[in-house]
Amino acid sequence: MLAETLGSGAYDLVVANDARALPLAFAAAGDSPVLADMHEWAPEERSTVLSWRLLVAPYMEHLCRAYLPRAAAVTSVSAGLANLYRERYGVETELVRNAADLRTDLAPRPVDPDRIRLVHSGTADPERNILELIEATDALGDGFTLDLYLLEVPGGHLEVIRRRAARSPRITVHEPVPPEDLPTVLNRYDLGVFLYPLRTLSHRYHLPNKFFDFVQARLGLVFSPAPEIDAYFEQYGVGVSTPDTTAEGLVATLRGIDVARVEEFKAASDRSARALSSEPDRERQSALVARLLVSPSEPVVGPPVPA
Repeated sequence: MLAETLGSGAYDLVVANDARALPLAFAAAGDSPVLADMHEWAPEERSTVLSWRLLVAPYMEHLCRAYLPRAAAVTSVSAGLANLYRERYGVETELVRNAADLRTDLAPRPVDPDRIRLVHSGTADPERNILELIEATDALGDGFTLDLYLLEVPGGHLEVIRRRAARSPRITVHEPVPPEDLPTVLNRYDLGVFLYPLRTLSHRYHLPNKFFDFVQARLGLVFSPAPEIDAYFEQYGVGVSTPDTTAEGLVATLRGIDVARVEEFKAASDRSARALSSEPDRERQSALVARLLVSPSEPVVGPPVPA
């Protein structure tokens, strides 16, 4: 693959799709500009795993320090993460969010006054606090249900979730849904819920796909607190943060929300759907690529790039 890439001719622009791709991108680019699409915070990508923290993190730090100052442009998925790249590596970093496509065919559905339907979608990862979502729904009583659309990941946690959900008539675990179909499926619910402990800088400044999926589905959102999430809630009014990542915190928040408030959140998602879709990000990325193709920035000379 390396020989094929390096021998396939000159490029106008090379995109490195995360830190691991940086060495190959620069080897292939020659004098062409490199766009480093960093997504989240590469130095702590999997730092909750001890082996990753000991063996991989130093390499990721090396890649960022050695290559990012040489890139013609750098992007990340949240303002907080972009600021981290600026502060640690001295590189201007532009925001390109992981937002879902605009869905003009969807509208908020009325809320049943006797039952608020909660939903969560994503990976069945222990750090996503899905068991806490189940505990909270059980504690809330018959006025709430929870549906889970979960993608299995190694470790067997999905089976743990299924066994726990089977003990409650208010919890339903579904098969995962293709990303393009997810907003349509989610549209039948009322509130998208997510509890996410902030164990790393990537966690702290996360702005996940599910935030945008829930908005396109015209749901209200109830998320655990994080700077990016809190700022979007304040700006767009699409949801509310819990006090923490516990089941008790979620219960307290949901007990303070009535049907009228849920409908306000859903209406706000409808009003904000375009601003919180991929359209602004595509425009920003297209302008960035056009700028690099027409007048690529002179890369800053950084440390020598290893062969």
